Amino acid sequence: MALTLLEILWEAVLAPIPGARWLALKALPLALLMPGVARGERRPRQWLSLLVPFYFAEDLVRALTETGRHSAVAAMAALLAAITFLALLAWFRAEKRR
Repeated sequence: MALTLLEILWEAVLAPIPGARWLALKALPLALLMPGVARGERRPRQWLSLLVPFYFAEDLVRALTETGRHSAVAAMAALLAAITFLALLAWFRAEKRR
């Protein structure tokens, strides 16, 4: 949930690229998967585990290539993406053990 909100806020409020606020739409896939993940359904979590590495890669590239506020927000988003991915892996592992 935090990653979804940060991605939206990043492109809309915190550090938008001038004239490209539409980039906030990149969080739409995450937002569509959130209800299923919140209910603990397996399929949305599988889709999320496939999508999160792409968000991590984009966030990491922008953290390393941009400056100032843009870089800080991108680094925070990359950290959240990595934490989300690791949490998903732990969730799958715990589910497999049961």
